[in-house]
Amino acid sequence: MSNERLIRKIAVIFVTDVVGFSTLMERNEALTLNSLRACRAILEDLFQEHSGRIFNTAGDSVLAEFQSAVSATICATEFQKLIQERNTSVAPEAKMHFRVGLNMGDVIVEGSNLYGEGVNVAARLEALSQAGGVCLSKNLYDFVSQKVELSFNDLGTQKIKNTHVHAYDIALEGIAARNTASAKPAVDKATNKPPSVAVLPFVNMSNDPDQEYFADGVTEDIITNLSMWKTFPVISRNSSFSFKGTGTKSKEIALQLGARYLVEGSIRKGGDKVRITANLIDANDDRQIWSKRWDRALDDIFDVQDEVSQEVAAMVSPTLRGQEQKRAANHKTENLSAWDEYIKALSAFNAEADFETVEDLCHRAFALDKQFTDPYFLYTKALLKLRYSPQGYTQKDVIFEKLSRAAKFVYGLDPENSAAINCMVNVHWMNMDIDRTLALSQKALDINPYDSNANFSISVAYAQNGDFESGIRHLNWAFELDPVSKRDWTVALIMMNIGADHLDHALSLANNALADHASDTRYLGFKTVILGLLGQEDAAAVCLSDFLANRPEINSLDDYEKVAPDAIKQKALTGMRKAGLH
Repeated sequence: MSNERLIRKIAVIFVTDVVGFSTLMERNEALTLNSLRACRAILEDLFQEHSGRIFNTAGDSVLAEFQSAVSATICATEFQKLIQERNTSVAPEAKMHFRVGLNMGDVIVEGSNLYGEGVNVAARLEALSQAGGVCLSKNLYDFVSQKVELSFNDLGTQKIKNTHVHAYDIALEGIAARNTASAKPAVDKATNKPPSVAVLPFVNMSNDPDQEYFADGVTEDIITNLSMWKTFPVISRNSSFSFKGTGTKSKEIALQLGARYLVEGSIRKGGDKVRITANLIDANDDRQIWSKRWDRALDDIFDVQDEVSQEVAAMVSPTLRGQEQKRAANHKTENLSAWDEYIKALSAFNAEADFETVEDLCHRAFALDKQFTDPYFLYTKALLKLRYSPQGYTQKDVIFEKLSRAAKFVYGLDPENSAAINCMVNVHWMNMDIDRTLALSQKALDINPYDSNANFSISVAYAQNGDFESGIRHLNWAFELDPVSKRDWTVALIMMNIGADHLDHALSLANNALADHASDTRYLGFKTVILGLLGQEDAAAVCLSDFLANRPEINSLDDYEKVAPDAIKQKALTGMRKAGLH
């Protein structure tokens, strides 16, 4: 070969494959292959119409060559539209989603096959594409953007494996636009990441300790207001409040939360007056960079909360100075009594009070201001928590009806608010409507890319669809935004790494989790599965023994199948079988 002259040419390369194909095959091989044949027939008809030539296939993947960049682009968009149409007319288990990558570049010709950088970049763009989407390189975009009636979303330069590629998405109906290159947040030069902000619980300086809930409520509202800016991440309430009353030094808190800036403050409430102080700390050198005090009438509390968040935002991201806060169109309240009932409900929820107490307080807030969205958000969170509690299973139908009714109401009030969208995401997830869960989660992230709940929701939806790599990416980002929730979410991360065949990493995650939570049977179960899949059968058998000792209701593989995660069920059963469970 080294003595032969290589034949090279410029070609437009089209690469596509099925999202989560291996998972679909594990669930139902016959149905999946029939669906693939039907989708492949659609694709081949389009290739014939637009003069595309298939030069390679492997399983669910198709690689094709086009002589025309415009033809390839139109073919790709028509393919995704026809697949969307097909998915609306078939049973949920027969639906398929494809990614498409397009590139124009230099290729090597060998017989009927093509190799080289032009093909490799197209394959990497296909991996970058969203489910149902088309992703193309800048050189192809430059050629076709003025020749086709399509809109494009500039993703900027993306690092894919060892290559940097300037990529664009084609804007397709039903596929949410990803963040554009022009909308990137401010970046901390030291870490090359947006600087995170954590708001610590404001200290109650009132003489009445019963006003603790009031200080917490103000803090929560400031966190919510800050999170409405899209230029920097705000650490979640769960993580910030985990340090309440611990006496931990600011620098240590910032280190544990991964935050560059901390907001600290205090509140003194007396009669119809309130005093609020707030400080902004740069955790890099433990230096106070801003401080302010407000002495106001109690009725002005909402204005003060807005002012705190605006001034903090201007300090953290100087390009925002002088701008008005860009809020989602959420329905706040001017009714102090409704807000007071809401923050009492919030305090009860965070203190692990029983559901009935939280529900009663939320309903009091509803009665005082039906347009106030915050208590509806809280109510749906309480319902979801109840649903997944031990007593929730017996009430699941009643809970779902209440959750659905509240979520639809608040979404109708405020469809552009990420919290409202997350309420509807929970409804679709409980219905196992993965397509709608993905679409709405992406909508929430377009509004607020730093929403930890939306990142978690989209991660598990991707995993359920078999797209484990996308799930892992979003879940890791959720960890950064809400470090304290890591214990609960690590279970999902281990599951996704098993699905993606990152077994060594999955084992490391399980071992680390067990070091802190030795009796947690979720981690024991996954470790057993991983060791079985790795072929370490003796170690797997020991781990299985520990697992079964803590799960007396599991005596056979059939018992385990009832609790194995759907997204990786076949792999989980294989691992358990190799560990010795029959």
